[in-house]
Amino acid sequence: MQFFRWAILLLLLSSIACFGFYIATSQVRYKHWGLKILTWTLLPAFAFFAVLIVQRLA
Repeated sequence: MQFFRWAILLLLLSSIACFGFYIATSQVRYKHWGLKILTWTLLPAFAFFAVLIVQRLA
């Protein structure tokens, strides 16, 4: 469980870093990388927290 939380946190921080690079350099590739990382981080994060909610209800 702790591994998934750390992985999600690190991926979100890397997405923020990509957006920071985009702001600093105005290179569109950093924005695309940030959006891809954010998209593929939020999908498993929602699934992870859905499992936690289902476990609490059961």
